[in-house]
Formats: sequence, structure tokens, C-alpha cells
Amino acid sequence: MEKINLEEKLQLFNEYWSPKIIGEINDFYVKVAKFKGEFTWHVHDNEDEMFYVVKGILTIKFKDKDIHLHEGELIIIPKGTEHMPVAPEEVHVLLIEPKSTLNTGNVINDKTVEKLESI
Repeated sequence: MEKINLEEKLQLFNEYWSPKIIGEINDFYVKVAKFKGEFTWHVHDNEDEMFYVVKGILTIKFKDKDIHLHEGELIIIPKGTEHMPVAPEEVHVLLIEPKSTLNTGNVINDKTVEKLESI
């Protein structure tokens, strides 16, 4: 059992849209990621997702609205909800998701990360 410093973990990598595992809670991963630009529209049929903004501003686009998250804010996206994260500037994010969660959900493309790295 050790404490985890999010800032230190986020300094260990530079790539965008590539979540890194920093811990496990039962059947969930705790991950950090850096986002910049547009992701892809996708759905997670079987998993809810939680995005917590550590640094920056993150927009989550839904078909009927956009939600802007600032530092210290989070959103839980229910399974089956189509969404697209957008970050005009670099954003640092903490994610808590079931271990089965594929970052691009029902879409496979160049941003899909099938094998997550632990840091």
C-alpha cells in the first residue's frame, strides 16, 4: 500500500489518448491520461465511465448537448451513452473504469489501446 502522486504519474508519458493504469480496485482500473484534440464518437455497451479533470478543460460531446468539465470536476457517463471527448488544449484526466473497458468502446481505430501499460 503506497500513496500515488497524480502529477508525478502524468509526467511519465507524453502521448495523448493512451490511458495508463496507476491502480486497481476490485474489477476496476484507476487510470490517468492526457487528452488533446478530438477523440472519436463511441459507446460503451456494458461499462459506465468516470472522467475527473485534474488539469485543463475537457468537453464531453453528446448528441443533444456538450458538457464542459473544469479542474476538479467529474462526470459519470452511463453505459450505452454515445459521447466524444474533446480537448482543444492538453487536459490531464483521472479515469475509473471496469477492467473490460476499451477506450474507444464499440469503435476500433488508430486511437484504440488494447493493451494498457501500468506506470
